[in-house]
Amino acid sequence: MAERVSKFEVSECKMGKLMLKQRVVTAAILLMSFLLALFLLPTLGWAALVITLVMQGSLEWAHLSNLSKKTVHAYLWLTLAVMLCIVWLDTQYPWQLESLHLLIYGMSALLWLIMVPFWLIARWQVRQPLLMMLTGWILLIPTGLAMMDLRMQNPWWLLGVMGLVWVADITAYFSGRKFGKNKLAPNISPGKTWEGVFGALLGVTVYTLLIVWASDLFTNYGALSGMLIVSWGWVGLAVIGDLFESAIKRQAGVKDSGALLPGHGGLLDRIDALTSTLPLAAMVVLLQRLA
Repeated sequence: MAERVSKFEVSECKMGKLMLKQRVVTAAILLMSFLLALFLLPTLGWAALVITLVMQGSLEWAHLSNLSKKTVHAYLWLTLAVMLCIVWLDTQYPWQLESLHLLIYGMSALLWLIMVPFWLIARWQVRQPLLMMLTGWILLIPTGLAMMDLRMQNPWWLLGVMGLVWVADITAYFSGRKFGKNKLAPNISPGKTWEGVFGALLGVTVYTLLIVWASDLFTNYGALSGMLIVSWGWVGLAVIGDLFESAIKRQAGVKDSGALLPGHGGLLDRIDALTSTLPLAAMVVLLQRLA
């Protein structure tokens, strides 16, 4: 019996190492592809890439929502029409759409700061197709718009915010695996722990200090403390985004949102934390520009 257990543990360990290697290889390929697209694609090329990502995310969301085949087709066509309309308006009236953008980001803020926390606390099991479709739009369309807005302002801003979320995700994963004992939300995502959250906070703190140091703002204590507080808040938003997608997957009875990315699952599995952070970051940048 002990020999069987030992063989099982060895097999499980090998499987874990194989999956980790697969995750790392996929992540490296995605990162290189993203950086090339971020800095080399023309504006319309970037918009086309963003629309493709939104469409893939919408397809996965539709499957998680258990929409009928006919409804999925209608949902995807409507999503495409909305994204194309936004891109067309931005190309025709680039500096006259601040109100529309603020409205879209405001709906995202309402979702993540008010609706989703109550959703998670109350453990809502939403089955209504229309409500799930609307939630998917508020989840993904502001994220796509934020990717275009932040990149238009400065590609480094978009990379900086996304890098913060990636650092939080990576440090949470490894600190959770190494030290995780206290479950964060066992009824939603048993694998997530408070130790993982603290690891994310530590990783993001180091990341922010490096950015401040590279920006020659280290002696500006007001800027330093403000950036640290904002970065910690962004970790909280990332955790909420991660937990929300986990809750929707649990409701749908699946482990991953899809199988697009080897070792990672679907696209939504990779951008869940970005959907709750990028729109609010873009809204802050827009409000500062208008001030």
